[in-house]
Amino acid sequence: MILDTDGNITIITQETASPIQLVQKIEASYSKFKNDNIIVNLSSLNKVTLENIIEFLQVSNTHRKAKHSFVIVSDKINLDETPDEIVVVPTMQEAYDIIEMEEMERDLGF
Repeated sequence: MILDTDGNITIITQETASPIQLVQKIEASYSKFKNDNIIVNLSSLNKVTLENIIEFLQVSNTHRKAKHSFVIVSDKINLDETPDEIVVVPTMQEAYDIIEMEEMERDLGF
């Protein structure tokens, strides 16, 4: 797990761990970035399944309840198959755009 910070955004990049192991690492070190918006970059994976994405559902829900964004980046999955409760986008730029929109919504009280 590689961590990069860009302002109030923490970017978590997948190395060699499986998505299940990555979720466990995120949960174990959650206190380091619990006050940031999170982008999980899975672009390095050759294949991403719906089950892989669902592994992140609990940590995503926890983070979003705390009024922070949680976005997964992967262009290897059919976005129509992903649950509405989790945000998955195909590019890093779209992840930044989602976070910007969600921050505006939070500022306006939505």
